[in-house]
Amino acid sequence: MPKPPRLIVVANRLPINRVGSGPSARWVESGGGLVTALVPMCRAQRGAWVGWTGAATSRGAAVRPFTHEGIGIRPVTLSEAEVDGFYHQMSNRTFWPLYHDAIRTPDFDHRWWRPYFEVNRRYARAAASVAGKGDLVWVHDYHLQLVPGMIRELRPDVKIGFFLHIPFPPEELFAWLPWREKILRGLLGADVVGFQTHASALNFVRAARQFAGAEGPEEQLEFEGRAVHVGSYPISIDTPWFEAQAAEAETVREAATIRRRIGGNRKLILCVDRLDYTKGIDTRLRAFELLLERGRFTARDCVLMQVAVPSREPVFEYAEMRTRIEQIVGRINGEYSEPGRVAVHYFRRSLARKELVAYYRAADIMVVTPLRDGMNLVAKEFVATRLDGSGVLVLSEFAGAARELRRALLVNPRDIEGVASAMEQALSMPRSDARQRMSILRMIVRRHDVAVWAESFLESLRR
Repeated sequence: MPKPPRLIVVANRLPINRVGSGPSARWVESGGGLVTALVPMCRAQRGAWVGWTGAATSRGAAVRPFTHEGIGIRPVTLSEAEVDGFYHQMSNRTFWPLYHDAIRTPDFDHRWWRPYFEVNRRYARAAASVAGKGDLVWVHDYHLQLVPGMIRELRPDVKIGFFLHIPFPPEELFAWLPWREKILRGLLGADVVGFQTHASALNFVRAARQFAGAEGPEEQLEFEGRAVHVGSYPISIDTPWFEAQAAEAETVREAATIRRRIGGNRKLILCVDRLDYTKGIDTRLRAFELLLERGRFTARDCVLMQVAVPSREPVFEYAEMRTRIEQIVGRINGEYSEPGRVAVHYFRRSLARKELVAYYRAADIMVVTPLRDGMNLVAKEFVATRLDGSGVLVLSEFAGAARELRRALLVNPRDIEGVASAMEQALSMPRSDARQRMSILRMIVRRHDVAVWAESFLESLRR
């Protein structure tokens, strides 16, 4: 009887982090939805995970493959120069802005292609070395777009899937990329290519037809004599974990403490983002400023709390953005704060998942207004923690989550007046209306959690 196929995950990072140093060092599981969804599947199938440790490694100091709690760990070694060219430059200065609608003009430097190509080849070879005949190899995200095609050259006897966690741009923008055909041929090496939204899937299909010679209907392309299934698989969260954490007595106490500190009778508008230009933090702050300027609500009635998680701070444009955001916060507080009532609380730091849940519970309104996002799981996390059915979600129509969370207050994040009006509506919404909206949102998030997402993709790959 043939053995069931194993799952081999190929991602930029390993699902574990090394903690400590010397003899006391140990590996601990990372947080995050992808790890939560796929680690149990890997473990159940005695599978493996290929990825980088997160630290640049000097020559000859590579971490050897090992097994961690039933999962084969295959570390990929990257030097400092490779981390810079592959990750900081090509991935984050070319692909990231281009795929987010060129909100910032991408940089196209041919010196970065070589390290991107070489690192992708290293991941592909690592995956090929651990996969058995018929295994399912699932490659993730924009860092590794060449890997599916490279694995196919090395191991045509495995099934290959690829999932893009960020948007895929329209072909007019993708056409800017000097290596567009190479990237498409890499992605078309997969048997299944998955995206967050149907729009991204269509963008890919059009680009594959125009620049790589693929043919066929939008869900089943033909490429070099093979069928390539293309589809949308909206990623989600570990809903049971967030619900359980929201119900913990410690979380309830911490949420009550947060509310007491801001003033229990004020409504809390919460925003949680990476400090990234795609998140629209500055325009959101200006919308809140306009809300206060209109005069219907003051700092006695409401407070906006912005948690900005540091991101790529050595890069000039990120440092410039941080300065601009902090200036806007200072201007709003200088104009609209009152004694004992700050208009905006701004935190530039990371919060652990457990801490975030307390903030979600404390909030009355969550405002998630990225200029472009593949999905945005913060919106779903907020919904999952609203155990009593309260709360209002204001959500950008350009976040992938907007395709599912239609009962949120959907806004154009570039329309400052529209976002300010949505905040006003959320602040004044009757409790019965808010509960009805949240009930529908919670039903959607509970039905389509991260485990359902992973299984739906793998079901397509097994066919």
